[in-house]
Amino acid sequence: MPRYLVAVIGDTHVEAGGEEAHLAETLGRKLIEQGYRIVTGGVGDLPRFVAKGARAAESYRDGDLVAILPGLDPRDAADCADIVIATGLDQARNLLVANSDAVAAIGGGAGTLSEIAFAWTLKRLVLAYRIHGSSGLVAGTRIDQRVRYPEIPEDRVYPVESDSEVADLLRRYLPLYTRRHRGIPGGSVTPHRESVTLAHQPDADPQVGDSR
Repeated sequence: MPRYLVAVIGDTHVEAGGEEAHLAETLGRKLIEQGYRIVTGGVGDLPRFVAKGARAAESYRDGDLVAILPGLDPRDAADCADIVIATGLDQARNLLVANSDAVAAIGGGAGTLSEIAFAWTLKRLVLAYRIHGSSGLVAGTRIDQRVRYPEIPEDRVYPVESDSEVADLLRRYLPLYTRRHRGIPGGSVTPHRESVTLAHQPDADPQVGDSR
């Protein structure tokens, strides 16, 4: 049975011995102990602290740490991941990170905020630590008014303060957050179908396609 992928996101620059470093390290260890695989963006300090904690778990094994890089050089994450995906997508790679089974945010700035927003629109389970930065800004809130899961009325960015809370919420909610994004309603699919229909109507007014 496939193991869940949990993305841990947050600040690029984290002070050793500080709150975020401690939270990242303890969460990394807890996630591995609970049987999850971990996804990070592979850049900066946070993934290193996550990896340090993960590798301290007795149940850690090769392949448990995945990094999805914005750049093209896999060596950038060689010290914090077992599997490195060098996308070359720059900031657009945030969408790939956010499409993990669940996302846990520790602090962070605008990049982290974009990953949280992506995860929300992608119908992912989102957890956020109540600390300074983007995670504290959205913890306990709904990003917008869309109803993602009618059967989960409490759906929101779930606030957490410890790795144990993260583990409890993952155990409770991950089996429920099974829907996947299927495309933006009213996107490019509809116009494409219309153009195909017109192409098969020899008597159609040739101006119709130009009026849209």
